[in-house]
Amino acid sequence: MTDVDWPECRNARDLGGLPTMDGSVTGKGVLYRTESLCLLTEAGVAAVRKAGIARIIDLRWQRELDAEPGPFAGDPIYRHVPMLEDVLSYEVRHETYGPMLDFNRERIAAAFVALATAPPDGGVIVHCQGGRDRTGVLVALALAVAGVPAEEIAADYGLSPERPPIAMANTLDHLESRYGGAAGYLREIGVTAAEIEAVRARLRS
Repeated sequence: MTDVDWPECRNARDLGGLPTMDGSVTGKGVLYRTESLCLLTEAGVAAVRKAGIARIIDLRWQRELDAEPGPFAGDPIYRHVPMLEDVLSYEVRHETYGPMLDFNRERIAAAFVALATAPPDGGVIVHCQGGRDRTGVLVALALAVAGVPAEEIAADYGLSPERPPIAMANTLDHLESRYGGAAGYLREIGVTAAEIEAVRARLRS
């Protein structure tokens, strides 16, 4: 994985080059994770467009979008897919995202499908406000179905500010113990096998 130079966009990186369990690596330029794009300068917006982005998936709440709309709102490549319920009905735990997975099934499914159905001829940006929690969970699901080992997923998550890898390691353990892994979880929440395969194929391209 490598940092990207999109002026005033922090916590941004290309998730290409991560090893998979069968000896391959994830493709470069196909999946990016970032914080909110609302601080991008004109040069930053131009750099994103130059990168050949086919879809931007904004996981923020509507209230966050209203307060800080991004520069791509209304653009054909932009999708707003709030990943969390408007008022959380569970206790937020800092050592695991298990409750997020358990209580936001329909919304997480919609976010994953937005990734699965992105046009194949360009990269996808996934972001929330800080590019850490919601982004971290959706990216982890995508990397897991692509065959990236849990320790690599946790290590990538740990590159975001103030996010210890153990929280993602615990989350992946939760997925395994309760759902039989990321693919099992996704099938249970309504994502089809074809949509899971589409994400796997995108990241392995």
